[in-house]
Amino acid sequence: MANPKFMKPMQPDADLAAVIGAEPVARPTAVKKIWDYIKANNLQDKVNRRNINADDKLRKMFGKDQVTMFELAGILGKHLK
Repeated sequence: MANPKFMKPMQPDADLAAVIGAEPVARPTAVKKIWDYIKANNLQDKVNRRNINADDKLRKMFGKDQVTMFELAGILGKHLK
């Protein structure tokens, strides 16, 4: 059974809303939407697919030019209230 805390809709901040929209979403939905954005914009590193190269929108969210897929969940948590 899924953890109810993760299924609760949360409000994205302005930086995250620029990527996934401003509507409240559950954490798993936010993760899926970010991955959809990354794939649609071809932002996975060509050599190491575990790395995500930031565009202007993601750079505001990440605070740097590249993150690993393992950092993504922690970063996401900082942008959901």
